[in-house]
Amino acid sequence: MGMTNVIFDISMSLDGYVAGPDPSDEDPLGRGGELLHEWLFATRYFNDTHGTKGGGDDNDDSRLLDQTWGGIRAEVMGRGKFSGGSGPWEADGNARGWWGDEPPFHYPVFVLTRHPRVPLPMEGGTTFTFVSDGIESALDQARAAAADGDVLIGGGAAVGQQYLKAGLVDEMHLHIAPVFLGGGRRLFENHTSAAPAQLERTGVVASPSGVVHVSYRR
Repeated sequence: MGMTNVIFDISMSLDGYVAGPDPSDEDPLGRGGELLHEWLFATRYFNDTHGTKGGGDDNDDSRLLDQTWGGIRAEVMGRGKFSGGSGPWEADGNARGWWGDEPPFHYPVFVLTRHPRVPLPMEGGTTFTFVSDGIESALDQARAAAADGDVLIGGGAAVGQQYLKAGLVDEMHLHIAPVFLGGGRRLFENHTSAAPAQLERTGVVASPSGVVHVSYRR
């Protein structure tokens, strides 16, 4: 049997933000937040997995994504990444998520929420399961669903912080974009648990896109 790795993977600005200031429905990642992901949208891997086959560049960024994301078989995400909403689902205008009828995941996704809800099967093999009894429960369910594959902790910052603080992340991949956002959501706000000595750097890839990809293992 393979070993399931729990991977936290996120793009970050040079000044430490994973989302910009003033998020809104039109701008869920805040002002300038989209700039963190321009490198990603330009890759062949992203285009192939998001329905625009053959688009994008087959470059270092794309090969790195294929290496990391190719083994993922389940994901845990926060309510913010799923719909941007909070509070009861009936009042959430985006209760089916951002991605239309056929989300790009094609594997089970476990959404952390305080508001219980029945699972939501979608086209293309993605089922969203809503977990209201905590991060350990969500991870246990994701591990079971992933079988021998890896589990992605898919954001946002608050979710990543909770898993990091609980010591549940095996690998952390930071994609550091050459952007200053000047405000917004910091990834490591008040983060004190992992001393640097507890992290082993396993890779650094400097890409022509200007992004530096750094990976660590616990």
